Amino acid sequence: MKLYTLIVLGALAGAALADAPKSPPTPPPPQEDPIGERLFPAELIMSHQRDIGLDDKTRAAMVDDIQRFQTQAVKLQWDLKSEGDSLAKLLDDAHPDEAKVLGQADKVMGLERDMKRAHLGLLVRLKGKLTPAQQAILQKARHR
Repeated sequence: MKLYTLIVLGALAGAALADAPKSPPTPPPPQEDPIGERLFPAELIMSHQRDIGLDDKTRAAMVDDIQRFQTQAVKLQWDLKSEGDSLAKLLDDAHPDEAKVLGQADKVMGLERDMKRAHLGLLVRLKGKLTPAQQAILQKARHR
């Protein structure tokens, strides 16, 4: 009787596997970016500057903002690399000190936060220099 039960269970399991789809599961749809949808990357503004009628004064102010951001970003990238290397070195130990590792990780994550904050600040400043009409044109251009 036990052998019969095992055979039936095995057959049912095999049938279930045979009915299972052979293709890999499809990836989930891309997630919306509610913040990014409301801001305009510098590349988008630059590539549509004629379409939106960007005047020389606004263009120059945007270039200044971008250059300041780039200067800040380069320093943050260097610091991030250095602190990341220090974190990796701590993790090389066979028995890493958890407190030291987490402290160093806090430094790395703080620099990552600073980078994201600087980038968000740039995008907000750029948007603030655009008129509502210019923003509408860029919004349409983004979806093309």
